[in-house]
Amino acid sequence: MKGLLPFCRGLYTLSNPQARRKAGVVCSQCGFCGTVSNRKPQPRFGLLFDIDGVLVRGRMPIPAAKKAFQKLVNSQGQFVVPVVFVTNAGNCLRQKKADQMSHVLGVPITMDQIIMSHSPLRMFKKYHDKCVLVSGQGPVLDIAKNLGFENVVSIDMLRESFPLLDMVDHNRRPKLPSATVGHLPNVEAVILFGEPIRWETHLQLIVDVLLTHGNLSGAHHSPTRAHLPLLACNMDLLWMAEAQSPRFGHGTFLVCLENIYKKITGRDLKYEALMGKPSELTYHFAEYLIRGQAIERQWKHPVTSLYAIGDNLMTDIYGANLYNRYLEERVKGRSHKAVAKMAATTTTTATASPQEGELDHPWAGELALPSATSCKSLLVCTGVYNPSTEAASSSSANQHIRENVFHGHRDFRFDPELVEPDHVVLDVNEAVDLIFHKENFVPQ
Repeated sequence: MKGLLPFCRGLYTLSNPQARRKAGVVCSQCGFCGTVSNRKPQPRFGLLFDIDGVLVRGRMPIPAAKKAFQKLVNSQGQFVVPVVFVTNAGNCLRQKKADQMSHVLGVPITMDQIIMSHSPLRMFKKYHDKCVLVSGQGPVLDIAKNLGFENVVSIDMLRESFPLLDMVDHNRRPKLPSATVGHLPNVEAVILFGEPIRWETHLQLIVDVLLTHGNLSGAHHSPTRAHLPLLACNMDLLWMAEAQSPRFGHGTFLVCLENIYKKITGRDLKYEALMGKPSELTYHFAEYLIRGQAIERQWKHPVTSLYAIGDNLMTDIYGANLYNRYLEERVKGRSHKAVAKMAATTTTTATASPQEGELDHPWAGELALPSATSCKSLLVCTGVYNPSTEAASSSSANQHIRENVFHGHRDFRFDPELVEPDHVVLDVNEAVDLIFHKENFVPQ
């Protein structure tokens, strides 16, 4: 026992020194003895939380959420592990969502911990100086400008300038003969933030913009060339609010738009990018924010493990597993583009990821390569997935998952492995307990 310091007692009684070292409760000098270190434990993992169906249902908080977050902050209100909220909502600014979550959870949340479905758009700088049409609800003009877009047009602005285009609702038709009343610049790209309120109006005017190549003063053209760039956020077909059954999400709106466009033109609608879960881009951005938190807290250990907690198989679980596949392939040194092809039927930027020397996407230069090597998925039973007659951990629950209808977006192919969670738990509090146990993490 040469070289051991005099205070290193209890050497032979330790049953799991590695676990104790990882938890930060061993001597920081020798690494073996049972002396409790004054150093606080430093996590090597980060948590990605979905919001709807995991922490809240509509405006109602899920009881397990507060219990879970009491374990995630210390007495000073600081998070003891890196935490990012990854939501497909897109109808407000990040600061407002942070304020909402602070109120719901009773812990301080900053906007830098929030990823909305539209957050990655700030990396698409090639469109920031172009005239873009935005669709959705809430303060869409403010959201677009906050993301860096300088020349923004809303659907309502189009209606006012071209009153003869919106004709489905008889009560909103012009009472007298009307003509173009304003002069807007030609639209150069279309951004879909989320499900709008008047679907018929948005569907009509978006198709008009695509078929006139942004010039609504003219008639529809035959689609002999590619339509304007189309960037869509939030692919959720369904989401969970206060009702007993899931509600239509923006993914349902996209289904309508895609089918209307194809019925009229005979061609598929093409996306320049698909953002929000399950896009790899969104998880890559989340990992970037997790790394930033660890650096800000001066935690020396790199974050190598991510845990994504969600309630939707087709977005939360699919996305986490897709990103985990990308991370695993990256560790193996294989091409990132090959990984993307395994996960999608088209080559949109939504499913492609960069590797060194391969920065050919408009966002790739904004992000460093990840430090994480895995992203594990945890499915909770408080939202879209809620097996009311089955035990969460039973084999019948897993069978139900495998046999589910694929509700994912058209451009993401169904892969049974991608919709099978690593763990199925009752709620978010149980998820946090499980993660702490797997990581041998004991917060102080």
